[in-house]
Amino acid sequence: MPLRSPFKVGLVQMAVSPEPEANLSLACARIREAAVQGAQVVCLPELFRSPYFCQTEDAANFALAETIPGPSTEALGATARQAGVIVIASLFERRAPGLYHNTAAVIGVHGALVGVYRKMHIPDDPGYYEKFYFTPGDLGFCAFETPLGRLGILICWDQWYPEAARLVAMAGADIIFYPTAIGWHPQEKAQHGAAQRDAWRTVQRGHAIANGLYVAVVNRVGCETPAGPPGLEFWGTSFVADPFGVLLAEAPVDREETLIATVDPARIEEVRQGWPFLRDRRIDAYGGIERRFLDTRR
Repeated sequence: MPLRSPFKVGLVQMAVSPEPEANLSLACARIREAAVQGAQVVCLPELFRSPYFCQTEDAANFALAETIPGPSTEALGATARQAGVIVIASLFERRAPGLYHNTAAVIGVHGALVGVYRKMHIPDDPGYYEKFYFTPGDLGFCAFETPLGRLGILICWDQWYPEAARLVAMAGADIIFYPTAIGWHPQEKAQHGAAQRDAWRTVQRGHAIANGLYVAVVNRVGCETPAGPPGLEFWGTSFVADPFGVLLAEAPVDREETLIATVDPARIEEVRQGWPFLRDRRIDAYGGIERRFLDTRR
């Protein structure tokens, strides 16, 4: 089977305002700008339509949810069609009354919905109370077939789990996109901030290396205080890493930027031939990986 041609991806690192419609309009404008710069697939940050509302548990925030397909996928579909790009957008999905997900929609170049991925790993930490809002995904881990290549999608907290990256790689992904909303608790930044951001960057580069594929991470920037101070300071640092973890592009910590990078299937082939981790997996010896914990003290 001949290798597919290289293609360009765009990551929209953006600051978010209190107005959902303004954020949607900004995202559409940034998608068009990325397309002008050559991007063929454009990914937006996690839950880009609103400030990160999961900082508190407040039932009023369920009013931010929408159906998929719905108003946002319609607007993004029109933009994708006009710009001739594939769009990946994380949205607060209202699936049914009382049933909500953190869902990434994949929209094709003709503006139609290609598919959705529902976030599987849901955090519950100070300032990240997502279990109050989101039901864990039930669609599994997959890669979406497109004319450019197979696109894998995982969302934010998913990025810490090697099992998720492995299964997406096994589904044939050329690249994993990670729409993200992660930052510092301001009171922790001075003591722990550098180590936290470095761990986040390192683990995702590790997924690229261990699976021999590209990784594209897109975060938001700015300090958001929807429930009042101190809020969260999002650390930007969106990046694209190649199949050996080499950073091809990286955005700053403190300002908006659209990154453009090239995904080359020949590089995937080259790295996997030299470092055949998938070949040497001991699939006969991994029994128990599906369990919560292996208690060997018995």
